[in-house]
Amino acid sequence: MQVLRLATKNFRNLKDGEIVPCQGINVIYGWNAQGKTNLLEAIWLFTGGHSFRGSKDGELPKLGGGNASLSLDFYSEEREQNAVLNIENGKRNSVLNGVKKKTGSALIGKIRAVIFSPEHLLLIKEGPSRRRNFIDGALCQIKPSFAALLSVYNRSLLQRNALLKDISRYPELEETLSIWDARLAKLGTEVIQERLLYVKKLSPVVVSIYEGISKHKETIEIAYSSSLKSSLKSWEPSHEEAVFLEELERTRKSDIRSGFTSLGPHRDDLDILLNGISLKAYGSQGQQRSAVLALKLAEAQLLSESTGETPIILLDDVMSELDQNRQDYLLNHLYDKQVFLTCCSPETIDLMKTGMRFRLDSGEIFQESMERQ
Repeated sequence: MQVLRLATKNFRNLKDGEIVPCQGINVIYGWNAQGKTNLLEAIWLFTGGHSFRGSKDGELPKLGGGNASLSLDFYSEEREQNAVLNIENGKRNSVLNGVKKKTGSALIGKIRAVIFSPEHLLLIKEGPSRRRNFIDGALCQIKPSFAALLSVYNRSLLQRNALLKDISRYPELEETLSIWDARLAKLGTEVIQERLLYVKKLSPVVVSIYEGISKHKETIEIAYSSSLKSSLKSWEPSHEEAVFLEELERTRKSDIRSGFTSLGPHRDDLDILLNGISLKAYGSQGQQRSAVLALKLAEAQLLSESTGETPIILLDDVMSELDQNRQDYLLNHLYDKQVFLTCCSPETIDLMKTGMRFRLDSGEIFQESMERQ
């Protein structure tokens, strides 16, 4: 998979224009607040996901500028293709090869990328939601149908939670709760099943990469952690659906008192251990960064193996966060991929012989060759 051309109009602080990147490493540099991350965000949005910065669609057009549009020419599935994203009235719609789509998420599975930003360095340090989002985001690109499953589960969860709150005022509604329990148990079991299968594939890849980063001095382990009282080692979907339903019934009274559903895939986590102990609790800054690097590189490898398409790699100002050994390891793993990398000074990236450089100055993009003598 390769980006051939990206054009932006009225997007963030970027001046209207286009870039034609190379198939190797593309360095995007400039002082802070010039628009470097905005350029990566423009590419990322074509994966069909939300902004990796947590921004709402209505915040994407230039301030006070109304609507925005992005156009991407890309090579995938052995042919050149085109996708257009329009942000109109705070919502995204898309066009793929001339065919209009109602939403931006309709592009999920068409354009695949892996993003590594400073926020991902918090994947270890912060709460379970970040680790769940990591698994779910990776899964959606490998298996676009998972995005629909997760959306239906989340809607059902919201509806059950709303009913739990209403029951405190209208107790007679409790008899309808069993309908939502059954639906949530079925959908939740499917979500956990997909996550389990993914983590099972991810684990040995993460272990291998981390061993390379640490030069075999440390051992990492990752495992899916469920809020259900069941054994994930002997997971069997039809049985676990019944277990899920039993647990929802067991916690019903406490759920009604609190007004939210206390267990299910929305409460699960990814356990990460280093040499048998919690990396979050006891790992050093360097060990945590190495673990995140291993997770993201493993995500890219699985995405490539599962789809037959090499994903686009987006690195947002992370090189300065990594020491020289980790920089070397990262770039050595990306030699055969198209990479977009942001930094303040291109001189900090001294491992590349050829490629393209793009300088950002107040949202204006200046393209230059990176070839060296």
